[in-house]
Amino acid sequence: MMKENNKEIFKLIVFTIVLIFAFIHIKEIWDFLMFLLKLLMPFIIGLVIAFILNILVNLIERKILNKVKIKEKSKRTISLTLSLAIIFTFIIVLLLLIIPQLKNTTTLFIDNMPRYEENVKELLDKFDVDPNIITNIENGIEDFGSVIVSFVKNNSDKVLEITWGFATNVITLFVNLIIAFVFAIYLLVQKEKLLGQVNKVLRAYLPIKKVSKIRDVARLSNKICSHFVSGQCLEAVIIGFLCFIGMILLGIPYAATISVLIGVTALIPVYGAFIGTIIGAFLIFMVSPIKAVIFVIFILILQQFEGNLIYPKVVGKSVGLPGIWVFVAVSLGASLAGVVGMIISVPIASIGYSILATDVNYRIQAKDSKKIIAKKRSL
Repeated sequence: MMKENNKEIFKLIVFTIVLIFAFIHIKEIWDFLMFLLKLLMPFIIGLVIAFILNILVNLIERKILNKVKIKEKSKRTISLTLSLAIIFTFIIVLLLLIIPQLKNTTTLFIDNMPRYEENVKELLDKFDVDPNIITNIENGIEDFGSVIVSFVKNNSDKVLEITWGFATNVITLFVNLIIAFVFAIYLLVQKEKLLGQVNKVLRAYLPIKKVSKIRDVARLSNKICSHFVSGQCLEAVIIGFLCFIGMILLGIPYAATISVLIGVTALIPVYGAFIGTIIGAFLIFMVSPIKAVIFVIFILILQQFEGNLIYPKVVGKSVGLPGIWVFVAVSLGASLAGVVGMIISVPIASIGYSILATDVNYRIQAKDSKKIIAKKRSL
């Protein structure tokens, strides 16, 4: 008994020392964690890519290739090739739809700049704005270009530094994506072998009960993430289709392009709809400001319909995470890892929520069982 008490006291002392050390050096620890996250980001992105591709690979293998007489070794290669072809085709079609429209809209905006200035002047005249103020605004618009040129000339070193930093970030992102993609391919090609190796390591170094718990957590994680990805993709298709139908009925321009954009941005929980709406409204505004306002109102109504009916039915049940925690998870994910963090934060939070809920219920049931046994003994 004394030995057990001494162990508990020793654990408490060690925990207190570690806690104090972490509190004192919290900035250094945080910087190290951020450095570690940055270092591992290509592999984290690779895991995400591999997981998403794996859903498509499994679907092709089960629904198509298992019905055809093909060697088992060839099935993985064929399914992976088809999955990559589908993904790349989708990305190319998306870019071909959006980029030309953005180019046309930018050109339209530049060409119509004089007309926009006249409209602003007419609007200010209607509200009886002082002519001197209008003159100052006109002079400010005319001088804006010269101010930019002067700033660039006087701060050429800073401009060069910013440009170099931007170029470096783009190159780093491109290299990370290549590493992530190659890593994802290796994971998918050798996933059975890798899972077997991980299982051997766990069995060699951990007790059987802990290995069993880790397997349960892994199965739960796979189930939640698979349902989240498939549900989120289905929801994106539904919301994109409804957006297209509504825009056609309302006579809003760029219906196909903006509907695809709304569907793609819907893959990002919470904030995706706002991103798609802002870009779509900008494209429409260049053609017709009134139509842009109608589009924003339509999307707000569609979002309410989607949030209250589609999302709970398609994604909500499979994820099982309350709305408030979805918002918190997405916000934290965005601050830590940008768009990728926003997408993966919900399933990660859902896994933690499910594990915690299961453990809480188990502990409550255990305590209730002890109380019942104690009552029976007292009687």
